[in-house]
Amino acid sequence: MAKKTVNYKKESIKNLPNNKPVVYKITTAGGTNNYTGTAKRGRVQERIGEHLNEIPGAKVQIEQMPSIEDARKKEVNIIRRSQPKYNKQGK
Repeated sequence: MAKKTVNYKKESIKNLPNNKPVVYKITTAGGTNNYTGTAKRGRVQERIGEHLNEIPGAKVQIEQMPSIEDARKKEVNIIRRSQPKYNKQGK
C-alpha cells in the first residue's frame, strides 16, 4: 500500500491522506523509531497530531493498510522488532 513521509509538524501532518487506516512511525532526524501506532480511516491526521506535544521526532512515516486489523498486526510486529522508546513495552 501507499507510504508517505513528512516532517513531524502540524502543517505537514495536515497533508497526510485520511482515506484508509494507517500504521505510522514517529522517527528522529537520524531515523530511530521513537513511536509506532495505528490510526483508523478518517482519524489519521488527528491521531498523529495528538502526539505532537508528547513524543519528540523529526519525521512521521505512514503506510496505508487495507484494514485497521492489518494495521494493528503490522504495528505489533514493528514494535516487537524495533522496541520504540515511547511505546509501552509488552504490547
